[in-house]
Amino acid sequence: MAIKLVIGGFTLNVCSAYAPQVGLDGEENMRFWEALDEVVRGLPSLEKIVVAEDFNGHIGALPRGFGDVHGGFGFGERNKEEATFLDFVRSFGLVVVNSGFLKKDDHLITFRSAIAKTQIDFLLLRKGDKVLCKDCKVIPGENLSIQHRLLVMDLGIKKDRKRRGKECRPRIKWGSLTPVNTWEIGEKLAGMGVWECRGDADSMLDRVARCIRENASEVLGVSRGRAGHHRGDWWWNKEVKKKVETKKGAYANLVESKDEEEKRVNKKEYKLARKEAKLAVTAAKTAAFETLYAGLQEKKGGKKLFRLAKARERKGRDLDQVKCIKGEDGTMLVEDGHIKNR
Repeated sequence: MAIKLVIGGFTLNVCSAYAPQVGLDGEENMRFWEALDEVVRGLPSLEKIVVAEDFNGHIGALPRGFGDVHGGFGFGERNKEEATFLDFVRSFGLVVVNSGFLKKDDHLITFRSAIAKTQIDFLLLRKGDKVLCKDCKVIPGENLSIQHRLLVMDLGIKKDRKRRGKECRPRIKWGSLTPVNTWEIGEKLAGMGVWECRGDADSMLDRVARCIRENASEVLGVSRGRAGHHRGDWWWNKEVKKKVETKKGAYANLVESKDEEEKRVNKKEYKLARKEAKLAVTAAKTAAFETLYAGLQEKKGGKKLFRLAKARERKGRDLDQVKCIKGEDGTMLVEDGHIKNR
């Protein structure tokens, strides 16, 4: 059985199989390996694969000639059936995941009965995808059946973020406009005599707009014109930036300390700078949230509240909308450009 999943911009194939029991004739085993070979060979090399299977064999505790596929942390003694299994794993460039982590015996044994305890269930990944696996072990207290135990694997999958093709034009940070900032910009404009200019309507409008943009850029700041900022740091201000830079400098001095006395002094300075940075962050967040809550009470606060609810709902989603379509060669297309060309 095989299941195809589209996660984070790539395709993951999960294959489940059950090998013939030990003692059956060679023809039955041959049909099983041919069927499994056909399934794995039919998957595109660009797609990721996880093979979960009860192979009814023992790979042994040590690699013994299969160090490229065996992690060296197995259980028990190897039998002749597992030599065929390891040859299959090597031929397709796979690795046995649950042999690559040092665990207690209870976290390696996948089958336990009154007379035997063995490791016969295995999870396989491609060698290039081995870095995605963060951990793999058996949960002793969970049984899938009377004798088989639950084997789990942690995969770290990162969602690919869309990158902008080109840098955008820097923009004024109008989103940080507050009543205090508005008053400050108005005072600057009044000092420049913007409202007392004379001339035709177009020239007056151009001069007023230019002066407003110049003063707003000075007071509110200008974006960098490219992605990469932290959306959660909307409360960030100049005071916090100054305190954080001071803390980083103190930490650098602490790391570069050469003797115990210098280290003691630098450690004291770092603790003080860290405390001041935390207080500055707390003060900035408090002021930002007070301004936010005050804005929600205004006439146009419903629009802001809707934006907050929408952002919270988007953040709580398990997965974003997945776009995928099968290509002419049977591969799963997930890129927008490939989907349009199809």
